[in-house]
Amino acid sequence: MSTDTPRRPTPEHDVPWLSPDQQRDWRALVALIMTLPPALDAQLKRDAGVNVFEYHVLAALSDAPNRTLMLSNLAALAQGSLSRISHAITRLERSGCVERRSLPNRGGRHTEARLTDAGFAKLEEIAPGHVREARRLVVDALTPEQLAALGDAARAITAVTRAEAPETCREISDC
Repeated sequence: MSTDTPRRPTPEHDVPWLSPDQQRDWRALVALIMTLPPALDAQLKRDAGVNVFEYHVLAALSDAPNRTLMLSNLAALAQGSLSRISHAITRLERSGCVERRSLPNRGGRHTEARLTDAGFAKLEEIAPGHVREARRLVVDALTPEQLAALGDAARAITAVTRAEAPETCREISDC
């Protein structure tokens, strides 16, 4: 059922429908969510052969002490599941950008990823193009006030979605 088209609500599903202004803003948000990630992804794939998720993995590792993070922490920083992070690390390992290491002495299954020198060099090479695209698509398209409002709105929505995530996702996000 669409969020903006009333369909004979039953008493247990009686919700207030969106006003015309709310519908307009909701549709704008959905359009943003549906178009911005693929646009950023296309630029990175075209220019660097990585997707936006892999870029965020490289960036998170570059900021970490010794360019190394536990996969659970890396998943939280890159906004992905452990399964998704594992697949991304496998692809980045094949290209020589990342090394994975199991840590059996830490009680349980723990694996860390380390950004290699080649991975750091690749990130330094591709970051300017990604920043240029982020500026073109978002930062330069908005006034400073609009950008600040967008950031505030994004943080508010993210806080709600994280709070409502399954317990395992909240644990990862809190790392």
